[in-house]
Amino acid sequence: MRASKNWDGRVASAELVARSDGFRELRERILVLAEPLETDTIVDVGSGTGLLSLAFAERVERVWAIDSSRAMGEYLGTKAASATLKNIETVLASAVSLPLVDASADIVVSNYCMHELLDTDKLRALAEAKRVLKPGGRLVIGDMMFSLRAMQARDRGVVLDKLRRLAGRGLPGLWRVVKNVARLAGGRWEHPANAAWWQRALSEVGFERVQIEILEHEGGIASARAPAAPGADEPTAPSAPR
Repeated sequence: MRASKNWDGRVASAELVARSDGFRELRERILVLAEPLETDTIVDVGSGTGLLSLAFAERVERVWAIDSSRAMGEYLGTKAASATLKNIETVLASAVSLPLVDASADIVVSNYCMHELLDTDKLRALAEAKRVLKPGGRLVIGDMMFSLRAMQARDRGVVLDKLRRLAGRGLPGLWRVVKNVARLAGGRWEHPANAAWWQRALSEVGFERVQIEILEHEGGIASARAPAAPGADEPTAPSAPR
């Protein structure tokens, strides 16, 4: 869900970011943690131009690519056609209300979408992910993982590093700082949450075996499992160096 910005007008810039080395490395890590199988159905929340959807479509039976931007979905649909991938279904919908029936997905993934949501909406999105997952289904979310409130040492380090980088760009960078401060004061900046928040939120929503992997930059990856069906064998945990 990207309601806080006009993402229809940001397709080209979003695609450039998706092609960057950092995002491709993040995609590969999400693929490893998700452990996709050929028979799986995947839900990609905030699919954008298809960084995750296209990669998963080569490995699974079906991908639901969900984004609140029509232009993003159209762009992804064209990319899928050019790759002759016929198992991606693009859907215009939000992260907080997935138009899928209960227990219809094996894996829910998301990459750099959730920080656009207020914490209350993040919780709604997590509850929706849990609802559409089959018992024992996997959840893997890559996102900004630092906080601007009650900051811990890592949070402060990330923020200071961003400020130093912007200041190093001279007047344009300083102007960017001023604009971001104004957006933050007006409640129009992103709403990232740190690792502690994700650990707590996933557990509160009802996910099990929650793991948080902090990356070298601003980001991190949260992975978890939906509760298994009563009497079902305990699934094997994915390997996740931390």
